[in-house]
Amino acid sequence: MDLQQRVQQHFNHSIATKQGAAALLSPAIVAASEIITQALLTGNKVLCCGNAGSGSLAQYFTSILLTRFERERPGFPAIALNADNQVLSSIASDFTYKEVFAKQLRVLAQEGDILLAISANGNARNTAEAIKAAHERGLRVAILTGRDGDGMSELLEDDDVEIRVPAQSVARIHEVHLLVLHSLCDLIDIQIFGEDES
Repeated sequence: MDLQQRVQQHFNHSIATKQGAAALLSPAIVAASEIITQALLTGNKVLCCGNAGSGSLAQYFTSILLTRFERERPGFPAIALNADNQVLSSIASDFTYKEVFAKQLRVLAQEGDILLAISANGNARNTAEAIKAAHERGLRVAILTGRDGDGMSELLEDDDVEIRVPAQSVARIHEVHLLVLHSLCDLIDIQIFGEDES
């Protein structure tokens, strides 16, 4: 296979994964958008977390909420728990790395907030601990997962939401997670501000 064919194969695999996920994930994406919208309308905030590529997606999502997606609008309160290196290294040094998100949640989260946890690769003990801490603080939880759910789905309560990408490749899971986050932003904007007429 030449290099151009290899690139085309990546595109084809990505398209096929997204097409397979579209109908399967749509109800969960809508449900997640509704609980996030409800939290924002009642003056609460969104707390996000993830590791590595998932952490980058968490930071990206919070930046869009704080600023804008595809239209001008007031910003929404959102925090990426993986964004402050000083806080992460302090918690990891004084406690354990699996506590880096949970410890922040126990301080920053208020009842009615939402935790959006992202994990693609199946090695997120700190994200699992964040879910437990979120429930302790009275938060509803939405998770973006792939593969077998990373064991996080067993931690969810009845009013939580899982968006699990039907794929094994971490790259494909990240690609779908990005599209899910864009969909969430669009649905949140529509539910709060109505259809964009511009």
